[in-house]
Amino acid sequence: MKKNTRIFHISGSDNGDHLKEAGRILREGGTVAFPTETVYGLGADALNEVAVMQIFEAKGRPADNPLIVHVDSKESCMKLVRSIPDKALILMDRFWPGPLTLVLERNEVVPDVTTGGLDTVAVRIPGNRIALELIRHSGTPIAAPSANISGKPSPTTAEHVLHDLSGKIDAIVDGGEVVIGLESTVIDMTSAVPAILRPGKISKEELEMYIGEVIIAYDDNVHHVNETVRSPGMKYTHYSPESRVILVEGEHDRVVSRIKELIVDFSLRDTKIGLLVTEETENIVHADISYSLGEKDKPEQAAKNLFIGLRYLDERNVDIIIVDGSFRPDGIGAAVFNRVRKAADMIIKV
Repeated sequence: MKKNTRIFHISGSDNGDHLKEAGRILREGGTVAFPTETVYGLGADALNEVAVMQIFEAKGRPADNPLIVHVDSKESCMKLVRSIPDKALILMDRFWPGPLTLVLERNEVVPDVTTGGLDTVAVRIPGNRIALELIRHSGTPIAAPSANISGKPSPTTAEHVLHDLSGKIDAIVDGGEVVIGLESTVIDMTSAVPAILRPGKISKEELEMYIGEVIIAYDDNVHHVNETVRSPGMKYTHYSPESRVILVEGEHDRVVSRIKELIVDFSLRDTKIGLLVTEETENIVHADISYSLGEKDKPEQAAKNLFIGLRYLDERNVDIIIVDGSFRPDGIGAAVFNRVRKAADMIIKV
């Protein structure tokens, strides 16, 4: 049954009534999309099986894909888990609120539907005032994957959510454009050595400064279709627009040269081409339409612009999106490469 999706516009600090109403909807088993510092999430009461099932139905999300539970305090987290390792406490103190999700052993309070049937639960405190107030008004932990159709680019504005989920969810809290633009780093704290399951703004090097050795347990180029996954974002079909995506990776001059060759080739086939490229590339390479990732030496700009750019080009009905992979791969750049590799139909390394 189609829902009448309400929109609550939040601006400034005097929006208590909107957030109280959105909190009531969550408390009563409804679904509400809301901004975090990373992307917009689609929230439901994490402890209510029927409410959580609505998330999967609205997104068309596979039921074995675990959800991240958002809380507003360490005390709330403790109610969901059996124990918290010392290293996890260190990371909470350093990075919460913020874009870091910890995978911990869950207790019986958390239903299977929220964890994808796993014996662990992924938890974080979002670094966004609106999200935190919404959690407090709801009075419950909020399970919230990205608020988009499953497998498509994650939403960074309320308009993106409305485009994907209008009529499928109860409400959207419009808090403007998000700050980071990519989902949180996910780290498994139940393994012998903490393991990054999904890269994000907080890098391996930053984590190791506080807790010592951390391993990488994700592979950007491996299919996980028939495997059990311990984190959102580990499925291969992810972040993809309708248009075909080609990623060209390498040193800038070589990437530019290869993109020019691709443009000539596709133009001969009467193909509408969209470019998602760095500012430096955009100044020298031209196609039907382009969107800038930002400066190649500032990967935080690529992080914020990646999903916006994929959606922008897709909405203009291009046949091919060529992505410039010459931006810096360190820090959050590793997370950008992770997302665009999963979105790509073809990866060309030059």
